[in-house]
Amino acid sequence: MRDRLDLHLVSDATGETLNSLARACLAQYEGLHAVQHRWPLIRSRFQLDRVLAGIEQEPGPVLFTLTDRSLRGELEAFCSRLGVPSVSVLDPALDMLTEYVGARVTGKPGRQYVMDADYFRRIDAMHYVLAHDDGQGEAGIAEADLILVGVSRSSKTPTCFYLANRGIKAANIPLVPGVEPPRLLEAPAVPVVGLTIDVASLIEIRRHRLRIIGGDGVKQSESAYVDPDAVKAELLVARRLCAARGWPVVDVTRRSIEETATTVIQLMEAWHVRQRQAKPAGPSP
Repeated sequence: MRDRLDLHLVSDATGETLNSLARACLAQYEGLHAVQHRWPLIRSRFQLDRVLAGIEQEPGPVLFTLTDRSLRGELEAFCSRLGVPSVSVLDPALDMLTEYVGARVTGKPGRQYVMDADYFRRIDAMHYVLAHDDGQGEAGIAEADLILVGVSRSSKTPTCFYLANRGIKAANIPLVPGVEPPRLLEAPAVPVVGLTIDVASLIEIRRHRLRIIGGDGVKQSESAYVDPDAVKAELLVARRLCAARGWPVVDVTRRSIEETATTVIQLMEAWHVRQRQAKPAGPSP
């Protein structure tokens, strides 16, 4: 069994598709030291020559997404001569779709990154998150697609940024001990989701935060910010508030940001389904 792998990722676009695929595959192997060699934006023979030289210097499997038949032919032939496997990762899906829809692919690289309405919606959502992070810009929160609430350091901000990359305008509002939530949360016109985390994990995150910022002169042992009893009470109050207002809560303790965001999206979609079902039917013709 190999304990080291040189994996070459060759793309004529940004390579994000290959990066995600490689990350998902490599996560399934324990103890494997994988070195990923990323070769994005390969669209000419000159650029491909650099890739071939790199593969020859550090041989290993090649995953690629190249739409230019000449380039991919050169790459496949080179890998065959070198004795390393190569796979065009999109071919199985494209072959299936082509057969089903009866239309040929365009063969244009990077078409998923065109600056269309979806692209500008994601950019707009990113600007929105920057302007409404941690309860800022309260007046503009009414424009949100979603509101996240939770105690300090419960992953609200990174989750909002991930959601923005999906085109979702997500505002986040901190639940602070002894401070009443903003009035706009009394009858929100958009879904509200609470984020929570276990006490030990939250304390560790907060201690790390204090070490970074210097704690503002507050000794960690004396600060309610990291006191176990105070943190436990803070989380309990936040959970009770969410329960009282019917807001679903996601425990982020053992979830990645991607998993948290996916769960939040599911809850947001379920909220919209309930809203549509609750609307009274129109008059009969």
